[in-house]
Amino acid sequence: MRTGPTSLELKNLIVDLKRLSIEQNKKIWKRIASDLEKPTRQRRIVNLVKIDQYAKENETVIVPGKVLAGGDLTKKAIVAAYQFSDSAFEKINKIGKAVTIKELIQINPKGNKVRIIG
Repeated sequence: MRTGPTSLELKNLIVDLKRLSIEQNKKIWKRIASDLEKPTRQRRIVNLVKIDQYAKENETVIVPGKVLAGGDLTKKAIVAAYQFSDSAFEKINKIGKAVTIKELIQINPKGNKVRIIG
């Protein structure tokens, strides 16, 4: 029987995303919340090379899962994710900016110009 996320931090993030989706009338936050509700094994895991391939310069991208350090980021971008490997976090911050999803919803609550990658 599936019980959903057990982390209190993740549960609170999902509730915040759903609430924000209704308040701002933006489906992107509801989509991110439903992706984060999936079991850990089904959550997205993305390497930097894929983010670099699909992100545009000065764009905000969001990964509803974990970002790993495979490859390099060559474009200045804001990368938001639920989790980062330590080396991915460092590589992103050399060129762009790595933020958590919680930080992103405070920076950009309307979710304008955000691309989901995964």
